[in-house]
Amino acid sequence: MHRFVLLATLIGALSACGVETVGVAATAAAAKKQELEQGKKDMAQAQRQIDQVTQQLQQRAADQAAADK
Repeated sequence: MHRFVLLATLIGALSACGVETVGVAATAAAAKKQELEQGKKDMAQAQRQIDQVTQQLQQRAADQAAADK
């Protein structure tokens, strides 16, 4: 009987560690997901800025070509 109680206690303790590990993994996954979403937002913003600068450069080139005529 003593061994059964010891075994049950040990299993309970190990199960608690597993639950904690799952919780830590879920928290880490949520943080990575948020990081990924922020990275996508940053990349989209950078692409908009690149597109804007490209458009400005094309407009300046067209204005310069028109002025050279």
